[in-house]
Amino acid sequence: MGKRRLTKNQHRHTQRIQERRLERAAKKAEHIDDAALGSEQQGLVVTRFGKTVDVEDSGGNIVRCKLRQNIGELVCGDRVIWQAENETSGVICAVLPRHSLLARPDFQGRKKLIAANIDQIMITCATYPEISPGLIDRYLVAAEATGITPAIVVNKTDLITEQSRPIIEKQLAIYHQLGYRIIYTSAVILNGMDELIKQLKGRISIFVGHSGVGKSSLIKILFPEQIIRIGALSEGSGQGRHTTTASTLYHLPQGGELIDSPGIREFGLWEISEEQVAEGFLELRPHIGNCRFRNCLHKNEPGCAIQAAADAGDITPQRLSSFYRMVASLTEK
Repeated sequence: MGKRRLTKNQHRHTQRIQERRLERAAKKAEHIDDAALGSEQQGLVVTRFGKTVDVEDSGGNIVRCKLRQNIGELVCGDRVIWQAENETSGVICAVLPRHSLLARPDFQGRKKLIAANIDQIMITCATYPEISPGLIDRYLVAAEATGITPAIVVNKTDLITEQSRPIIEKQLAIYHQLGYRIIYTSAVILNGMDELIKQLKGRISIFVGHSGVGKSSLIKILFPEQIIRIGALSEGSGQGRHTTTASTLYHLPQGGELIDSPGIREFGLWEISEEQVAEGFLELRPHIGNCRFRNCLHKNEPGCAIQAAADAGDITPQRLSSFYRMVASLTEK
């Protein structure tokens, strides 16, 4: 006797039973009792701790939430749907669409998300130990590729000396000419804080940059009621110690939000093409596609539009070298 074939309706019914069984098994593994959960509501992720996140509800209360298995990775700035288990804990049910996402590769080359739904990247550098134009350029390219507005914050202006001033001015003049907003600050003498607050007002911003450039010191001034650890520079290496261990979102009294991310000494470009790197350099954009050869490397090839622009002084040697290094890093990966 042949094996009985299921009808389409029977097949769909069997599939629904299997899906419900899988869902019940997943909930059991998560130890989530749907009957005990409150109604669905929107919230804002303000901190991520491993497998849990801190979510702010509409009333400004902070609730520690678990994630359902199919939620994926969450970061500061994510807007979510969650349900309360009790007054202090809840469960994330869904993630609302993101309008921007900042990510970087970790030490194993895997994608590591940094923040979501941000409007502005505050690229923070310090006059001491030294300004790193290469790191600024990498952040600028990342910002241009993701459509997030960048601004440059030059901190520790109180440490500028007569010897370092002309070097710093020359480095930053390039970004002035390109039209990028530059804000000069000092957490010691409170220089530039009014201008910084004005730039942050009404936006969701993130502070990024090397460890030890004073991001947490600036945030402590902006939010004096918050407890933020301030790290001292290592006397041996001059490199900053990591003082922020988890990205955290703060609300500005004047309006707007600010995300403080863990300091990183290197910022890699993730899932970006050579064309996007070139587009991320504003002075290169008018010349892209005008080279004689389509596979031009923009070095010594005849008819290179970018080399011609560099020879004419429209592209500085500093920025052109930075472009070459970024393209080379993509090739290495």
